[in-house]
Amino acid sequence: MTNRVTLKVENGVADVRLNRPEKLNALDNAMFRSLVDVGESLKNSTDVRAVVLSGEGTSFCSGLDLSSFQKMSSSDIDEVVEDKPEQRMTHLGQQASWVWQEIEVPVIGAIAGHALGGGFQIAMGPDIRLVHPQTKLSVLEIRWGLTADMGATVLLPPNVRMDVMKELFFTGKIVTGAEAVSLGLATRVSDDPHSEAMQMAHEIAQKNPEAIKRMKKMLNAIESQDVVTRFQSERENINALIGSPNQKEAVNAYFEKRAPKFS
Repeated sequence: MTNRVTLKVENGVADVRLNRPEKLNALDNAMFRSLVDVGESLKNSTDVRAVVLSGEGTSFCSGLDLSSFQKMSSSDIDEVVEDKPEQRMTHLGQQASWVWQEIEVPVIGAIAGHALGGGFQIAMGPDIRLVHPQTKLSVLEIRWGLTADMGATVLLPPNVRMDVMKELFFTGKIVTGAEAVSLGLATRVSDDPHSEAMQMAHEIAQKNPEAIKRMKKMLNAIESQDVVTRFQSERENINALIGSPNQKEAVNAYFEKRAPKFS
């Protein structure tokens, strides 16, 4: 793990930041690797109940480092994004976006400045996205004669109409944060995305962690399950929670007007 991505955990909340502010957090192989390494470490963490993903400095992520495009033009593509699946269904670039969905706890994206190309696709990875109204977002790959290959075709369809998605892919148009909310690309606008994301994360961290994890897993499976399976999943999850120590603690804490203490 390099210092391309920083991680700080406090009171159950992981504050993850892309850390290349002098380059607007542009993506190189070290950044891809760090994003995946941090994400994978959070999948195995027992003391994290919510995650906030943001960019250090003025931008979330401006996309692929410009030097990488020079390599593309010289056909030196293998050095642009390391492609070693390592028992995953994704390559390294795709995993940098997808790992946030694989983490059991909620991930909140705090998106400001720019989220372009690969940065846009990474921004689509979190479960919830708070975006500054003036943030500039774009799929952008068509500018470089490319197709999106970091998970956009998986992450966008649940939120965005097909005709809207086609316009974004075909034109590479840049939209503001306010427009992104109206198109379904972001949850809501915020003048201070990171502060509000941290506040939300700390609120989530005070809920029954077992219930939160089950909710995320259940909601993420909706697109791939039929109605019968979804009804069954609801029954199985609530039956597993009722009467459990953390569920009892949630009820007792509410009626005793105190903060819950979950195991």
